[in-house]
Amino acid sequence: MGEYQIILIFILFIGLLAAGMAVPFAILLPGMFYLYLQGGIGALHGLGLTSWGSMDSYTLTSIPLFVLMAEILQGSGLGLRVYRGLSSLVRKVPGGLLQTNVAGCAVFAAVSGSSIATAASIGQVALPQLKARGYDSRIATGSLAAGGTLGILIPPSIAMIVYATFTETSVAKLFMAGVVPGILLTLLFMTYVAVAALMRPEIAPPERGALTRQMVASALIDIVPFMLLIVGIMGAIYTGIATPTEAAAAGCIFALIIALLFGDLPWRVFAECLKRSTLMVANILLITYAAFIFSYAMSYAGVGEHITNFIIGLNLNKIQFFIALLILFTVLGALVESLGMIVITVPLLYPLLANYGIDPVWFGIIVVLFIEMGQITPPIGINLFVIQSISKGNLSDVVMGTLPFHLLMFVLLGLLVAWPEIALWLPGRLSGG
Repeated sequence: MGEYQIILIFILFIGLLAAGMAVPFAILLPGMFYLYLQGGIGALHGLGLTSWGSMDSYTLTSIPLFVLMAEILQGSGLGLRVYRGLSSLVRKVPGGLLQTNVAGCAVFAAVSGSSIATAASIGQVALPQLKARGYDSRIATGSLAAGGTLGILIPPSIAMIVYATFTETSVAKLFMAGVVPGILLTLLFMTYVAVAALMRPEIAPPERGALTRQMVASALIDIVPFMLLIVGIMGAIYTGIATPTEAAAAGCIFALIIALLFGDLPWRVFAECLKRSTLMVANILLITYAAFIFSYAMSYAGVGEHITNFIIGLNLNKIQFFIALLILFTVLGALVESLGMIVITVPLLYPLLANYGIDPVWFGIIVVLFIEMGQITPPIGINLFVIQSISKGNLSDVVMGTLPFHLLMFVLLGLLVAWPEIALWLPGRLSGG
């Protein structure tokens, strides 16, 4: 009977999503319904304690601060300055402004921590310039949609903070674990763009004019304040000077200073930044809260133990386990946005890690990479729609443009499985290992 109930709950969850219900409520309502089926009204008595215990988390306090920092930098127009600076530095690199798309997304990802914010911010700046210069629309939109996914791999990452909340993993170690894979994926993207531009020069018309010292100096002025902010935040976390929450608070202060010195941040714009931050954080934390309730319902019914025993009974080896995960996240990626994927799957999958000897920090990076793939997986890959709405072109062009970048994510996934040290070396240095 219990198996049929859990199947019914997941069908209800998928049905609510398909009907257009917001993700937090599509998670919360089936969770509460399942809890009622398992224990009646008595089972609902534990919701108060669960609500308080789940959200009374110091780790979660860094999310509003990182979101506000990104909004200040975006609202003040500093994203435009970074893109302008990078476009000058890479003008002679094969791919031209396409390289700026990837590099710009990587830099902005290190501030926003959000895939959607990264794709939208860089896309709004880049696409008009790319169209004016005659760049191929497929690779232009594809590089932006795929580049935007770097927002959840390159730290600080909101997805990593949520993962850490559910697994009690060190946020600092997760951030450090994302650095090398994030840089490696950025380099893979940029290498593909260069090779594609060399093989088909018409997709990226070469930029005219020489790169002068004055242009380099101007570009550095645009980029350096941004980079100093990122290095300062990550350095404070890495050295243990500050917790992620403290570093995020300091980041907000310095972002405000940089915005006032180098950007344009009148009170009206600052008020809009606060409003957007509030709405975004409310959505993130409501999803997290709904997931804790859903997880409590699953725990009350012993679903986690049943799933663990079922998968152990299949006698899957580690490679087969990862193939099963890939299928699971590919399906979910077509239906649920990134945080929804984490909060639904991680509480159920986390108990399995010890059976396969999997490091939870390394697994966190694997989960984030799976989520990155989901961000550009049709039909619900959110980055596809963000870039399509900005470009006002065909969705099929965006999908086809992201396909090569999607394949490069599989390359990185294979490298991480073959050499876990790619992700674990830097956190090992953090802990003195």
